[in-house]
Amino acid sequence: MMTLSSVVRGPALLPIIQADTPTQAVQIATALQQGGIGSVEVVLRTQQALGAITAIRSALPELLVGAGTILSAADAKAATAAGAQFLVSPASTPHLLEAMLATGVPIAPGVATPSEIAMACEFGLTEVKFFPAHLSGGIAMLKALSGVFQQVRFCPTGGINQQNLADFIALPNVFVAGGSWLTPDKLVHTQDWAQISALAEQATVLANQYKAA
Repeated sequence: MMTLSSVVRGPALLPIIQADTPTQAVQIATALQQGGIGSVEVVLRTQQALGAITAIRSALPELLVGAGTILSAADAKAATAAGAQFLVSPASTPHLLEAMLATGVPIAPGVATPSEIAMACEFGLTEVKFFPAHLSGGIAMLKALSGVFQQVRFCPTGGINQQNLADFIALPNVFVAGGSWLTPDKLVHTQDWAQISALAEQATVLANQYKAA
């Protein structure tokens, strides 16, 4: 089973892209790539999300493009058909895990409790998304989990920003940090791609201080 950490490109960052059109998605992804980002997660929260995945894969072949907000078997199939190179979900159920695993691409199912982590481990998974990270205990929770689930590594997402990024990414059991702080709605709506690139560059420098690119 290929893991997400083995395919992530660039710094240990996984910015979220939520776009209304494929063109907008490519613009956001381009800005992130110019800031040093090598991997992105397109969330299935808009009608054009699947088209956005396909468009980014075509326009920016060097960028690793995955799909987020996978909530069903149908989502998993549609996302991989659109070209998603990995799948991320905000939650975990046995059926959802089976469907995501069936796609054959790397996955990071969402967990917030020890029981959910244990379930993922029963499916042979040792890399999961910790969501919502800040509201689920944040740094303290990840430290507590490290002693019990020593083989599990996390992608914390939710409440991460430029101010606390270093604290999260410095944890030994964190392999990548995700979130939307690099693509704030305001900058997307004003098409301030230069500022998104600048945020990405700052985060890339910070991430590389704690995790090898």
